[in-house]
Amino acid sequence: MTFSRRQFLIAGAAAATCPRIGFSRYETPPGPWLQRLTPAPAEVDLLGAGKATPVWAYNGSVPGPVYRLKLGQRVDTVLENRLNQPTTVHWHGMRVPNGMDGVPVLTQPPINPGGTFRYAFEARNPGTFWYHPHFQSAEQLDRGLHGVIVVEDEHPPQVDRDLVWLLDDWRLDPRGQIVEDFGDLHDVSHQGRIGNTATLNGRVPDTFELKKGERVRLRLLNAANAWIFGLEFKGHTPRVISLDGHAVAPTAPEDGRVVVGPAQRVDIILDGSGNPGDRFEVVDRYYPNRAFKLLDLVYSDTPLRSNVPPPLAALPAPRLSEPDLSNATRHEITFSGGAMGGMGSARFRGEETGIRQLARQGKVWAINGVVASRHDEPPIIQMRLGHSYIIDFINDTAFPHPVHLHGHAMKLLKTGDKELNRTVWRDTLLMAPRTRSTVAMVADNPGKWMLHCHIPEHQEAGMMAVVSVT
Repeated sequence: MTFSRRQFLIAGAAAATCPRIGFSRYETPPGPWLQRLTPAPAEVDLLGAGKATPVWAYNGSVPGPVYRLKLGQRVDTVLENRLNQPTTVHWHGMRVPNGMDGVPVLTQPPINPGGTFRYAFEARNPGTFWYHPHFQSAEQLDRGLHGVIVVEDEHPPQVDRDLVWLLDDWRLDPRGQIVEDFGDLHDVSHQGRIGNTATLNGRVPDTFELKKGERVRLRLLNAANAWIFGLEFKGHTPRVISLDGHAVAPTAPEDGRVVVGPAQRVDIILDGSGNPGDRFEVVDRYYPNRAFKLLDLVYSDTPLRSNVPPPLAALPAPRLSEPDLSNATRHEITFSGGAMGGMGSARFRGEETGIRQLARQGKVWAINGVVASRHDEPPIIQMRLGHSYIIDFINDTAFPHPVHLHGHAMKLLKTGDKELNRTVWRDTLLMAPRTRSTVAMVADNPGKWMLHCHIPEHQEAGMMAVVSVT
């Protein structure tokens, strides 16, 4: 992946920047958040050079409208489909009722062109979440259909600015137009669709301005199909305070890189420790042989204060059901297939099918030996409502996979043979090639839920399954 120019921009300051300093707990939930979402063709200036790029956008913008909610607030959204193909909306990480989850056929009928669908649910947990299609998402997501949801903390950390940074990549031709080779078998069987142009909040950037002594909360969200970001903030030590919307003890990132896999969210605190006129690079170093500068942190000539504020206390622990490990039922889920994966055959539509025949149909990935052909596959696990489960995930492939479970959060217990020494909850677990991870969860949200790789090329090529909670 090569970038012809630095590729991030802080755009839409009014929507993305919203200071929240020490507001008090409210006594009653506020009124409903009313929104009308309209996915439709649009044109945006991704490159910031006056070039119009045709995209698909919610309400004419990339990203779509920011939902900024209080805990307990009701969301009431009507989607009107103005695309030329069906669509749905999945509220990623939000613990919604099953009928609001946005999975076609499994939880709702696809919304046909010209049709509408009403989504209504409550914001049950604070954190950073997002929304995107779950119908032909390899194309719809990559054309620009995504948006951010912020559910405010009841007792937020005191910061000077609270910003959303939505990271994405695009495969553009020299004219700045999207290359329409969706479903390319090489992409499908390898890492997924990788772009050549990265954006932040829908624009290519140059700089991000800080002030000496300033404290900023950055809500990083990776909306790329397959690119994994590993951001190094030179001259600074960011502190991670939340993962996938779930609070963690403030911790410096491992190896100095803030890693954000596809669909993941990482909230960090960035303190302005520089001096007026200083300039520091933010570099993406996840792929050592593809490192590149994203933007420069540039310090204003006017300091905000002489020193950064004192260290932060941790956010309140997530309000999640704690699994009972002593009485948990254990399952093993194996991801297989892809190039260099060694999968000779798998079950497809009820029959054992060879890899060559599968590849001719664009199906090259499997979960527990089954290649999914539709969203409403028979469940691979039947869970009892309220019961605890331990799941061993095994990535038996040559590529990373961000594994997403709908409707629930997973408590990470082990990565490989290494037990975690702190509490970490995720709804999207980034698994490196040939590794094993162990999670625990309580099946506390009834319904049939998707479990899949969040690289949509992998999902649509068979790496998805259903988990039933009754």
